Amino acid sequence: MKLLTSTLVLTTALPLAAFAEVLEVQKVTEDVWALVGPKSQRNPDNLGNNATFGVVVTSEGVVLMDPGGSWKGAEMIDATIDQITDQPVTYVIDTGGQDHRWLGNGYWQAQGASVIASEAAVADHKDRQSMQMTMLSQLLGDELAGTEPRYADVTFETGHDLTVGGLTFQITHHGQAHTPGDSFVWLKDRDVMFTGDIVYVERILGVGPQSNAKSWIETFEAMAAYEPVHVVPGHGHATTLEQARADTYDYLVNLRTEIGTLIEEGGDIMDAPGIDQSAFAGLEQFDSLAGRNAQTVYEEMEWE
Repeated sequence: MKLLTSTLVLTTALPLAAFAEVLEVQKVTEDVWALVGPKSQRNPDNLGNNATFGVVVTSEGVVLMDPGGSWKGAEMIDATIDQITDQPVTYVIDTGGQDHRWLGNGYWQAQGASVIASEAAVADHKDRQSMQMTMLSQLLGDELAGTEPRYADVTFETGHDLTVGGLTFQITHHGQAHTPGDSFVWLKDRDVMFTGDIVYVERILGVGPQSNAKSWIETFEAMAAYEPVHVVPGHGHATTLEQARADTYDYLVNLRTEIGTLIEEGGDIMDAPGIDQSAFAGLEQFDSLAGRNAQTVYEEMEWE
């Protein structure tokens, strides 16, 4: 395979359909790539892969950060990895509880890979699987075929070290962030941090009922303490810690600060969408998510 630039766009027809330009392959550093999916909603074209996935090639196989949002989504990732290496995927790390962080597990297990996730993530998978499958059936239609919930082979409470081909992946579940079981993965030998949904760049993050903004801030701080040179986020291109902080951490801090002031002044949840989030208006999907995020954080802080 010949890389003409630092990124390679998937342009070959995959076995199931023509999925050209769905996943962009971004070279991060030696042995490390980011597969950057679209930042829009899940649909039959992206097969639930509207996220960023991490790939590390070792002499003993590929370690994949997150399996894809469906069986066919995992096939798409597999075909994309084939453009990078002939090595098989031997380990998959589920970094959280969103559908694209685990519903492709069954595909990889069928290929012989072992799946690793935090205990909190697996509990979340079990709690929300029916809701997620129902949502995906509406968004993907027939392209959801073959997808069935499959859980991790190896689980851990707060930390797990995986060594493959001389590279050690330090997996940490520090606390709830976008989902209850979010983990970050530190690859010290390459100075790379894979964050899953702890970090969003280029698009606004989503605070939902499964999230906790206060704990999310604390989890980000724990991740940032490693001072990684490279950050592979859950959404958006691989980037720097500086941009990760600007697009995720600063946004969460602003949300809680503004909502805290609103509560102190006697404002109610209907006033929450009016708080000042203008510094982040340049992030994609701002108009659709900013108001909802504010109301969700209002509800969270009301009960603190």
